[in-house]
Amino acid sequence: MSAPAQAESYAVIAYREQGRWQVEVLPEAVTEDLDALLAAVGQQPEDTSALALVDVADEFFVAARVRRGSVRLMLSDVTAALDWDLAAQVLDHLDVDQPDDDDQDVRPAGDLDIFEDLGLDALQLESLLSDLDAYADEMLSSLARHLGFATAYERVVDALVQ
Repeated sequence: MSAPAQAESYAVIAYREQGRWQVEVLPEAVTEDLDALLAAVGQQPEDTSALALVDVADEFFVAARVRRGSVRLMLSDVTAALDWDLAAQVLDHLDVDQPDDDDQDVRPAGDLDIFEDLGLDALQLESLLSDLDAYADEMLSSLARHLGFATAYERVVDALVQ
């Protein structure tokens, strides 16, 4: 499993500092390695509500939070594990079976309450993820808007994809 060479993937970390959301780019390596992603999130102070968002080639996204040693993960589409190493690693970490080659049932996996403390419950997240015509970047923009850091998120992402 590997991504096509032309795939554009990115990862950002969002965190609250003095009551305001900050968004920064994470190293490209975290778009392919779950351990690196979790290490990057785990370096943030516990009281910042830090979360990482990874867009892999606009095909799917991963959300991660590490608080008090507890890892919370959400994968937007389990079928991504058929083609992408990061998605397969997330399913392994979650102890979720890998989809079969003929599985076309696009569905999320992991902790759908990952953002509940930030005002986005599982039903709202499921609704956001249910738009099968939306690309991962569109879902992440919507997610950032719901969580209150859309402006900072868009500024960072726009600089990345230019």
